[in-house]
Amino acid sequence: MSTEVLTEEFEVLESIYPTELSIISDREIQIDVEPDETIDGEHPFKLQLSVHYPDTYPDSLPHLTLVAIEGELEDTEHDILLESLTEVGEENVGMAMTFTLVSHLREQMASLVRKRADQLMAEETEKERLAIEAEEARTRGTPVTVESFKAWRIKFSREMAQRKAKDEEERLRALSPKDREEWKRAATRPTGRQLFEKNKNLEHDDDSFVEEGTVSVDISQYDRSQLRAHEDDDDDGVHFSDSD
Repeated sequence: MSTEVLTEEFEVLESIYPTELSIISDREIQIDVEPDETIDGEHPFKLQLSVHYPDTYPDSLPHLTLVAIEGELEDTEHDILLESLTEVGEENVGMAMTFTLVSHLREQMASLVRKRADQLMAEETEKERLAIEAEEARTRGTPVTVESFKAWRIKFSREMAQRKAKDEEERLRALSPKDREEWKRAATRPTGRQLFEKNKNLEHDDDSFVEEGTVSVDISQYDRSQLRAHEDDDDDGVHFSDSD
């Protein structure tokens, strides 16, 4: 490689990248590279491409390194970019290729930024979907089945019994010894319902006191005229005497 050929390429690069290019030596340069298009809302992203030219350049590839100077570059992204640059360099062996490499790198950086934006949007969409599902599940509640209702009823009854026992204990603690004994006797006294359930035949017990042969009369079977006739017959059978 003649020094004149590389010097000429450096001059062309300086005219294209006046602020981005830094000439380190007659065999090495550094160029600050940004994506060829920007996406609103994305963080700044800038790489530094170092190019070291061997004696056999341009008949062989230059040595390339990439360093992130703004933003982040993951190892996998770094390897993909370098591999892509190598492929383009191999296609341009035998000619000055630095400008072509930089242009390709800018395109790949733009693709990488778009990919990051799409991935971020997909993650946000997934988070939103999960949040909506969680809210729907919270407001919808748990479907009630026979088994779940029985389990809830048992638990509820147990909790109510415990609360009642606690309330009674606190009430007893506030009473005097005499009132406490009276309250205990009243609490153990059977209620009317308990007495009724204990003897379900109670409603038929009065039948034993009815004399044998007694005929029950349903007054609703008599109309008013019949009742009045009976009353008149009774009046006719009564006679008053003036013998006194």
